[in-house]
Amino acid sequence: MIKELVRDDAILSQTCEPATADDAALAQDLLDTMASIDDAVCLAANQIGVPKAVVVYKDDNDETHVMYNPKMLLGLGAFKCEEHCLSHDDAHKVTRFIKIKVSFDELVDGALKQRRRDFTDWEAQMIQHMIDHCHGRLV
Repeated sequence: MIKELVRDDAILSQTCEPATADDAALAQDLLDTMASIDDAVCLAANQIGVPKAVVVYKDDNDETHVMYNPKMLLGLGAFKCEEHCLSHDDAHKVTRFIKIKVSFDELVDGALKQRRRDFTDWEAQMIQHMIDHCHGRLV
């Protein structure tokens, strides 16, 4: 179901609770909402008002992915850049890493399975932005 985007910093700055397999409907709401927004490439659950650690994003091939409880384990190659966010009007300067290692859960057959994966470039930047959302960090 398509949800309205939250722009309230009081909600967005809250640390998200860990997600469970029961949050599959929330993940679908995120995918539906992201698909309804022109040029949207990533979205976190707190951006639709739910303080859970669930994020979605589109990769370079325009395929969508869901991550539950993402955590950055390692970052290499720090760089400064300017980012936009669906929840804010202005661009903000941030420091990101060109390559990251992330631990996250994936829903498989109704249960969360832990995964680890390396990401680079644009995907790494989006995932760092989403992890910041999960921690209540605003750009």
